[in-house]
Amino acid sequence: MTTPTAPRLTLRISVTERCQMHCLYCRPRPTFESGAPSDVVQAKDMVRFVEVARQTMGVAKVRLTGGEPLIRRDLVALVATLGQLALPDLALTTNGQRLAALARPLRAAGLHRINVSLDSLDRHTFARLTQEAELAPTLDGIEAACAAGLGPVRINTVVMRGINDHEVEALVAFALARGCEPRFIELMPSGLATADYRRWFMPSAELRERLARAFDLTPEAPVPGASSRRWRVNGAASAGTVGFISPRSQPFCAGCRRLRLTADGRLLGCLGRNDYIRIMGLLRATDAGGDERIAAALHVALGRKRGAGAFAVAMPMSSVGG
Repeated sequence: MTTPTAPRLTLRISVTERCQMHCLYCRPRPTFESGAPSDVVQAKDMVRFVEVARQTMGVAKVRLTGGEPLIRRDLVALVATLGQLALPDLALTTNGQRLAALARPLRAAGLHRINVSLDSLDRHTFARLTQEAELAPTLDGIEAACAAGLGPVRINTVVMRGINDHEVEALVAFALARGCEPRFIELMPSGLATADYRRWFMPSAELRERLARAFDLTPEAPVPGASSRRWRVNGAASAGTVGFISPRSQPFCAGCRRLRLTADGRLLGCLGRNDYIRIMGLLRATDAGGDERIAAALHVALGRKRGAGAFAVAMPMSSVGG
């Protein structure tokens, strides 16, 4: 039974580690999902994971991530099954490359919202960041998501000094003109050489000061447990909100209720700690006590939140679902 006084969980489920992109900050070297099908979490495993979490601790949000989730062939069917659970919020994060064709089917299956990664509006910069992907499919995917009603569509940008930071004003204007919410994410050191990270990192405060010279920004009240700090953009031609996700300069660990299930069956309570619980066997157990053991693992993982100190992702972002 759900404890009524405890905040509900936010679940992030990585449905695959595969991705057709090799973004500099996420997958700087080619990596591919490996292993037999038994080594990859199946749709029924994910559904059971969500059901046990909902019944025992309560679930406020489920977000499907990757890798690139739209690569997974059974994704629409998975969304449809999860949609039958009447979750308060069912969302997905994507690079948008296959979204133009899948936006309407996903909405019809029960997906509520979508986040699209867009790190540049310039095709040359986009190709550099993604290591040769094309920009147009992602832009088409954003338009399709808006048309399908997968809103508010959030456009996520990882800001990298000297590479795409000069585009932040244009990215805000692009998003707000389409009724989307732009969100700027601080670069994390995962998978990067130390020298590259130091050269490319740009704190949210500096970025916000720059945007304040182009837009009238007013801070909104913080939402407990939220990763994004939002600011209202005032003005008839540019009304909306912009978010800043600052895991390095302003960690949002206090009150965190996020749990992550990776594509290879690991349960993570915290990105800042290099430990996890392998629960593939639990998710596939058929005995009477299986759900209770899954619930116990959830409680253990939730107790493994990091303490004080600098936040650093101990594992590649592509393997933990971002």
